[in-house]
Amino acid sequence: MLLTVVAFFVALAILIAVHEYGHYRVAVACGVKVLRFSIGFGMPLLRWRRQGSPTEFVIAAFPLGGYVRMLDEREAPVDENERHLAFNNQPLRSRAAIVAAGPLANLLLAVLLYAVVNWSGVEEPKAYLASPAAGSIAQQAGLRGGELVLGVGVGAQDIEPVRSFEDLRWTLARAALEGDNVRLAVQARPGAVQREVVLETSRLEAGDADAQLLRKIGIQGPWRRPVLGEVMAGGAAESAGLRAGDLVLKVGAVDVTDGAQLHELIRASVRDGKALTQAWRIERGGQVLTLDVTPALYRESSEAPIGRIGAYVGVAPEMVTVRYGLLEGLWSGVVRTWEVSSLTLRTMGRMVIGEASLKNLSGPLTIADYAGKSAAMGLAYYLGFLALISVSLGVLNLLPLPVLDGGHLLYYLWEAVAGRAVSDAWMERLQRAGVAVLILMMSIALFNDVTRLFG
Repeated sequence: MLLTVVAFFVALAILIAVHEYGHYRVAVACGVKVLRFSIGFGMPLLRWRRQGSPTEFVIAAFPLGGYVRMLDEREAPVDENERHLAFNNQPLRSRAAIVAAGPLANLLLAVLLYAVVNWSGVEEPKAYLASPAAGSIAQQAGLRGGELVLGVGVGAQDIEPVRSFEDLRWTLARAALEGDNVRLAVQARPGAVQREVVLETSRLEAGDADAQLLRKIGIQGPWRRPVLGEVMAGGAAESAGLRAGDLVLKVGAVDVTDGAQLHELIRASVRDGKALTQAWRIERGGQVLTLDVTPALYRESSEAPIGRIGAYVGVAPEMVTVRYGLLEGLWSGVVRTWEVSSLTLRTMGRMVIGEASLKNLSGPLTIADYAGKSAAMGLAYYLGFLALISVSLGVLNLLPLPVLDGGHLLYYLWEAVAGRAVSDAWMERLQRAGVAVLILMMSIALFNDVTRLFG
């Protein structure tokens, strides 16, 4: 819990500081007098001023945001000899550059963070496929589990080499959200002939773009041996006599070949809303045993109940170190930032017109949860998490909502086309509408958080 809180607030501080520094740095470069640079809102906890600088730097009590306060005649009277330093008296191109600098700073930070992760290297699972869920797109395409994915192509694009399972998972999610099919170059076993498999992810409806997306495709995790890990005290596994290290050979009449398949069999051990008792054949210390196992029922939000046994299912997958060279790593950071930005905008647009699920919206609770999990996994994973949130923050602030940076850029576009600024009356109306939209988005995101984490 402490790690989650610390990781969350460190992430906030970095992302907000970079965003506001973008505004601050370009404002100073454009000759605007900056009065205050604040990380957080409310009562100042710490403040300082560099020698010769007119800017007061502040760390405030409420950390969910920040601001750069510039000299501006619309906010307070300005001395005649400083009018040329006021933001409102700057040329249109300077004002637009200052406003755009915050989101662009977040996008540049994402490029750098992705590049650092690429350069430092990270341990990721090899792209061995687990058994696909029954009826899924992967199963219908002829995948059975255990195949090694050598390459992947989206739509009409050429098949490119796959470095890891995470690389494959990102490509699958992007293709599904964009409505494209995926071509996989797979190898059934080492030395076997390579073959091509087409996953018809374009058949997924836009509304399927939610947290269960990869489950519907049928490729959720890498192949793992169906061995039980830690068994929770008082859980269904312990009650049935299962132990850590047990190799599961059969559940009921179904032969078990990998951890993902076993996980799905456990989830499906429910009939008419009641847990289904099944005979498990296991191997323990060279002996084959048969035990009756009755999973506990668990309900995910409003969906039908599923089975759980209270034990870790499947051993760790085979890993590979993914590392890029200097230029390759930097370019990959640029490409990933562009892809995430584009995908975020498309998903938001489809949510607005009702073609994508609102479950895709996440709020501070989910972000904090992922911050803690990524920090626990290691620095490289935490930096990747920061990069993803930095992209989201940059894209969100570029949306044409009046209270965001993108809204102000929209005002400047109107000013450039019409030759006059937006009137104060219209500015006030638009601000109110923007606040209403933001409150609605935040409410949906918070509801999704609570449902996802506690539902």
